[in-house]
Amino acid sequence: MNMEFERKLAIPMELKEMYPITAAMNERVEHSIAVLKSIFRGDTDKLILVIGPCSADNEDSVIEYISRLRTVQDRVADKIVIVPRIYTNKPRTTGDGYKGLLHQPDPNEKPDLFKGLIAIRELHIRALKETGFSCADEMLYPENHKYLDDLLAYVAVGARSVEDQQHRLTASGLDTPVGMKNPTSGDISVMLNSITAAQHAHSFIYRGWAAHSQGNPYAHAILRGYTNRHGEPLPNYHYEDLVRLCEAYAERELSYPAVIVDTNHSNSGKNPFEQPRIAKEVLHSCRCNPDVRRLVKGFMIESYLEDGAQKIGEGCFGKSITDPCLGWEKTERLILELAEAY
Repeated sequence: MNMEFERKLAIPMELKEMYPITAAMNERVEHSIAVLKSIFRGDTDKLILVIGPCSADNEDSVIEYISRLRTVQDRVADKIVIVPRIYTNKPRTTGDGYKGLLHQPDPNEKPDLFKGLIAIRELHIRALKETGFSCADEMLYPENHKYLDDLLAYVAVGARSVEDQQHRLTASGLDTPVGMKNPTSGDISVMLNSITAAQHAHSFIYRGWAAHSQGNPYAHAILRGYTNRHGEPLPNYHYEDLVRLCEAYAERELSYPAVIVDTNHSNSGKNPFEQPRIAKEVLHSCRCNPDVRRLVKGFMIESYLEDGAQKIGEGCFGKSITDPCLGWEKTERLILELAEAY
């Protein structure tokens, strides 16, 4: 095997004992999960916003951003439930580029996985403690989920992971709502197969243990656009796409049909400034069709303190070092406009 093993990292229970959460914090997490589940069941028609930076690259700027979200959440609580994005892994990195906070707690230094595990747990704990938000993270590596599973209210499975069986089986054992993105090919049958798998019970191997899941009825779709054979981005948030997804759900026996529309990535062509227009168009589609209105549960939006993106080392506080994001002023305006229009 052409691989060098440096050291054994802390197992999840050891890390949780080193960096525990209080009973009150645990109650906040459980309450957040319960609120989201009530929306997916249709008990309430509030809108979910999974919103935040492309990658959580700096603890202080992420906390500053989430603290601002707290103030806005209080203003729109009757219409919108905000779930901040704290994405601690960076997918799509194929070389020696930035792989996210888990791998590089300091983007300017070499990877340190043990420090990274501590950094991601401390960041989620700090967000919960200081703002009351239980946040969202992407399950890029299923075997790492146990390091954060007591802190998260929402989990996403990315476009490149949704076809992987281990992601599907792990999602079937989570207690949180799990969003399954359509693959980069755009084939929604792949996404629906993933949701079907996640909603059923399974027996499988997880971290060396024989695991038995009960199925997760809150697994649901995320539409994020796709790319054609020329690598060009194509959207799938339009009215016809949403109706088609309604029909595809109706053909399957799935619990709580639902979709979160990702307004960035291939839906926007990675132009973050298109996100407000896309979200408003989807709300218009909801007003045109009651089935679409029942299906659409919210949006996923990439947003940070500053507009756009920067290169690693430029040092602009609160500006993405990965994909470009919508800045704070535009973000706050968008949230208030969505609350008014919904």
